[in-house]
Amino acid sequence: MKKHLIIPLLALGLMSSCTSYKEVPYMQDISSVNTYGKVIPMYDANIMPKDLLSITVNTTDPKAAAPFNLTVQTPLNAAMANINTTTTPSLQQYLVNNDGEIDFPVLGSIKVGGLTKDQAEELIRERLKPYLKETPIVTVRMANYKISVLGEVARPGSFTVSNEKVNVLEALAMAGDMTVYGVRTNVKLIREDAEGVRKIHELDLTHSDIILSPYFYLKQNDIIYVTPNKAKAKSSDIGSQTGLWFSATSILVSVASLLVTILK
Repeated sequence: MKKHLIIPLLALGLMSSCTSYKEVPYMQDISSVNTYGKVIPMYDANIMPKDLLSITVNTTDPKAAAPFNLTVQTPLNAAMANINTTTTPSLQQYLVNNDGEIDFPVLGSIKVGGLTKDQAEELIRERLKPYLKETPIVTVRMANYKISVLGEVARPGSFTVSNEKVNVLEALAMAGDMTVYGVRTNVKLIREDAEGVRKIHELDLTHSDIILSPYFYLKQNDIIYVTPNKAKAKSSDIGSQTGLWFSATSILVSVASLLVTILK
């Protein structure tokens, strides 16, 4: 290679590497967030159709609360009971139907869809007052709060979230973070609302104002998809055609060697 071509090629290589690096770090412009003057409300998940709820009612009189804490007889509990071993019974869980309702013991149908956990607890507490002498402690938990992460991440999969609160960066951390081939400027969030309407939202994780976005915190059953960049697509294409290129190259080398020998 001629010397006068080396420097331009090196410069081009350095420029391309700098450009690619700028697309890798998350949240590059923190000043836009640190100077944000508004208070961001705390996130609280809303109960959705098909959520599985664990609901417990507690009072100082366990017998009075017992009708509202149905238990499920599991094979393990039954086996342990037969050998006179004390076990903790499994509480009945409640599936929210498409109308946002659950069928609760004694109280009957209760509409909890669209409510936060605290709002659902308050609603059930009010409905229980005619049946209990004292105000009960009601605890509502989502038993099947999960999100899924697919695409250019280290460990794609579905993840159960125990604290009912997870943001997009935490979700990526659960999946082992994005690979260097993931497009950080266009991460896709697939979300279905309470009416069954599905939408795809595009997130740019290179901008710090992502933490101010209404899509920063994920809802149950959200799906994150990380698109591979062009380099990954090209490398995959090259990999699938490696054998063909090697064969063609070998033939060309053989033909060239033969021509050189003949023309000597």
